Amino acid sequence: MATGHFDDTLVWLVILAASAGTFAIRLSFIALFGRVDEIPTGVERALTFVPAAVLAAIVAPRLVYLDGALALDPGNERLVAGALAAVAGWRTESLLWTIAVGMTALWTLEWLALGM
Repeated sequence: MATGHFDDTLVWLVILAASAGTFAIRLSFIALFGRVDEIPTGVERALTFVPAAVLAAIVAPRLVYLDGALALDPGNERLVAGALAAVAGWRTESLLWTIAVGMTALWTLEWLALGM
């Protein structure tokens, strides 16, 4: 096997293993909560943060890494646009305004960077 090349069988085995693992995790929650009459308040409160945590885990690397290197400076348009979107979301508590501000900022900053 050459460096950087994976056999098709290996790729499919990894996909199947990840799928089986994801299915098992989801099934365990269904089975657990199917046997419990009432979900504890602390667990219910903690589960409300799962979507935000997953979104942050997906988005954060794209904001702070630029060309494979950590870029925590004003030259990183994605980071600046993300920060502006976060402020808009905090101030307005509106998903629509958060997306509008973030995308407008990103497009504007990228357009300005191309012009310079």
